[in-house]
Amino acid sequence: MGMAIAHRFAREGFDLALLARNPSRLEPLLEPLRASGVTVRSYAADLTDVASVESTLALVQQAQGPAKVMVYNGGVWNEGAPLAMASVDFHRDLALCVSGAYAATRAVQAGMVANGGGTVLFTGGGLALYPQYGLGVLSLVAGKGALRALGLALHEALKPANIHVGMVTITGTVQAGTAFDPDKIAESYWQLHAQPPGQWTAEIVYQGAA
Repeated sequence: MGMAIAHRFAREGFDLALLARNPSRLEPLLEPLRASGVTVRSYAADLTDVASVESTLALVQQAQGPAKVMVYNGGVWNEGAPLAMASVDFHRDLALCVSGAYAATRAVQAGMVANGGGTVLFTGGGLALYPQYGLGVLSLVAGKGALRALGLALHEALKPANIHVGMVTITGTVQAGTAFDPDKIAESYWQLHAQPPGQWTAEIVYQGAA
C-alpha cells in the first residue's frame, strides 16, 4: 500500500518522503518514482518508537519543508493463540498502530497550520469494524480499533486548523490483481485529500472494486 499511495501522489506532482525501519530496502523501488520527475527521499524511522517518529519527521521537514499530506500506513500481522503474545509484544504492536500515528500527526501539525492547512490520512482495517478473534490477530484488532477511534476524533478536533484527518478502512486482503489491488485502493487516499473544505469525510470504507 505504501508504494501504491506514493505513486498516486507522485502522479499529482507531490515530492515524497518515505519512512521505513530499513530504508535501504526501499531504494530499489524508488527509481520509477524519481523517473516521474518528483523528488523522493527515504528516511529511517521505527514507528513503534515515538521519539524516532518525531525526530525523523523533524528531519524530513527541515530537508523538504512542511508536510502538505502525511499518510500513516503502519500495522503488523502477528497471529497466535488467545493471550499467547507476550505483553511487551502486544504493547509494541499497539504502538505501531496507534502511538506512532499520534506522534506523526503531532509532528506535522505545526507546519500544516503555518501553511494554512493540510491532510493527514491513516490506513485502517476491517477488524476495527468487526472486532473478532477468528483471525488470531488480537494486537491488530486492538490497534486498528484504537486507530479508527483516534482518526474519527482528530477529524473533528483538527477541522478548525484546516487539517483534514481521514482514514481508508480496508476490509479485505490487499493483493495485486484482485478487488483489493493496492493501486485501486490508493485512489481512495487521493479522493480524501482532494475533497474541498466543507465536504470533508472522515472515512472511506473500502470494500473492493471491480
